[in-house]
Amino acid sequence: MPEVSVIIPNYNGIQYLKRVLESLRLQTFTDFETILVDNGSTDGSAEFVEKEFPEVRLIALPENTGFACGVNVGIRSCSSKFVILLNNDTEADPCFVKEMVEGIRRHPGAFSCQARMIQFSDRTKLDGAGDCYSILGWAYARGKDSPAGAFLQEEQVFSACAGAAVYRRKLLKKTGVFDEEHFAYLEDLDIGYRARILGYENWYLPKAVVCHVGSGTSGSRYNQFKIRYSSRNNIYMIYKNMPLPQIILNLPFLAAGFAVKLLYFTAKGFGKEYLAGIKNGFEISKPEKKVKYRRRNLKNYLQIQKMLFQGTPGAVHRK
Repeated sequence: MPEVSVIIPNYNGIQYLKRVLESLRLQTFTDFETILVDNGSTDGSAEFVEKEFPEVRLIALPENTGFACGVNVGIRSCSSKFVILLNNDTEADPCFVKEMVEGIRRHPGAFSCQARMIQFSDRTKLDGAGDCYSILGWAYARGKDSPAGAFLQEEQVFSACAGAAVYRRKLLKKTGVFDEEHFAYLEDLDIGYRARILGYENWYLPKAVVCHVGSGTSGSRYNQFKIRYSSRNNIYMIYKNMPLPQIILNLPFLAAGFAVKLLYFTAKGFGKEYLAGIKNGFEISKPEKKVKYRRRNLKNYLQIQKMLFQGTPGAVHRK
């Protein structure tokens, strides 16, 4: 049994697969398996992997079940100690898997760790150095568009971006796997949030490096699908993870944050999609989905509240 399983979700991403899978062939750490979960692609992705990369374990799903469900299928199919999730539109540095495994081993309280993500098209710029979440209800990649040489300190972050992250598999049994209600977007922030409620940590590992194209599945940074699902899932995530007193405390900030986002997306021509997503977010926020509040986790909720303030744009300490 390999120590690590690298799981790559894919939907019509045949143009990216050769690059990411060849980069995994060049890894200095070899005690891992590669699992590609194909979400009902119609572009020949599954056939390409079977022919060109026979060492890859292919799981071909009959339809597009979304990112969350796809990676859950991969997670449930393996029994390794660590699970690495890697986007199909990435290229991994030869020491990527090694650094990810050594990094999570260094932090026994870590639920997850994220790699340093560099923009594929402009390798002088960062794509992300951990995910932040703000009291305004804004989720964003820390350090995006900063110089690639910035953020070189190994440190805790609010959550790990699942585009290049390692998870301690035994803790997934405590947090639960990715919430498939999200389908796509913010599912990684949600699972990192749930881990923090239980007192676990999420870390950023600058020595583990991947280059990331970005929006390889959705096709662009801003589009109707992405904006609608992001606003929908943000409402759902807040309802699900924040106890009612915390929601009331943060409500003025959250209202202001959503209002600013509405103005922003209206100016870009996506105001209706943003509002439709918010409406849908309230519709799917059911009592049975809410994380049960436990008094023993009060200290963790207070720490999360502190991180929400720290995650507000302008308050992030850049290293």
